[in-house]
Amino acid sequence: MAAHRRTRQRSIGGNTARTAVTIALAGAATATAFDGVGHADPQLSPTQVKAKVDTLYKEAEVATEKYNGAEEKAKTAEKHLRTLRDEAARKEDRLNSAREALGSMAAAQYRSGGIDPAVQLALSDDPDRYLDGAAFAERVGTRQSAAVAGVRKQLREIEQLRGAAHVELTSLKARQAELKRQKKTITGKLEAARGLLARLSPAERTHYAEQGAEGGQQRASRSSTRGPAPATAAEAGTSGSTGTTAAPTSRAAEAVAFAYAKLGSPYVWGATGPNAFDCSGLTQAAYRSAGVSLPRTTYAQINAGQRVTRSELQPGDLVFFYSGISHVGIYVGDGQMIHAPNPSAPVRLAPIDQMPFAGATRVV
Repeated sequence: MAAHRRTRQRSIGGNTARTAVTIALAGAATATAFDGVGHADPQLSPTQVKAKVDTLYKEAEVATEKYNGAEEKAKTAEKHLRTLRDEAARKEDRLNSAREALGSMAAAQYRSGGIDPAVQLALSDDPDRYLDGAAFAERVGTRQSAAVAGVRKQLREIEQLRGAAHVELTSLKARQAELKRQKKTITGKLEAARGLLARLSPAERTHYAEQGAEGGQQRASRSSTRGPAPATAAEAGTSGSTGTTAAPTSRAAEAVAFAYAKLGSPYVWGATGPNAFDCSGLTQAAYRSAGVSLPRTTYAQINAGQRVTRSELQPGDLVFFYSGISHVGIYVGDGQMIHAPNPSAPVRLAPIDQMPFAGATRVV
């Protein structure tokens, strides 16, 4: 058998060895392609690099919104779990008190002895008083039975609470595992994008950042130089980004003013302010400043108000992009929005036709 094995090992040579090496290299190239880093094609042009980076950023944003949703659900599960545990603790305190009361009843009954009632009546100096006492003892027995039933009920309730807490804990662990998976996906995509951007010259990287996502049409840069942005809610309520469109409500005006005040803030995935944001974190923070509570994710925010068409847009409306509803900005008028694009670009003013439009919602 040993000789047979040695013969098989020696047989790997010539064309067979070359074939094995070719397969291994092909596998490595395929794995690199799936990673999206692009090391297998070092001759990418700047345009190709930018296109790949845009794709990675978009994929990272999809994962970010999933992360945000899982994080929100994890926080809800954690809060519910604490509530269940607190309620169980309170019921256990009441149960302990009920048990102590039952113990006192039992001790008193034992001390009174098990004398037959007829004998106690015969020995009593005051039969009428004894009969009154016997009736009282009967009532005490009834209360004792009720107390026992109450203890049993409390025990059942506590067990139900513990069961619910166990279910909630299982849900929480699942959410935390989902957070870990999405975080790994996000960081992998962003690291791949950074690696690709490192291939560009400093001037090319600056140009990419100025253009923004999806090829960054020059209109975004031109629009940002049209004039000063509104600095207050009152100004935002009477003028849009070009002084021609008014916000429909004071809350919308507050949200628009907040967004203008955050121009230049960095994009950080998972961030909701006050100094850094991801796309849905910016819109959530903008409306939070106006006293409106929005859901955390783009998928939920699109259903957080009244749907409006593109032709009906007014300042303060939330505008959504891509078929998966993975990006959101806040409309400020004249076809412009303020949004948090990606890690290569800070919060900025941009045209809404910069990305595939998916829908809009008016927060009411």
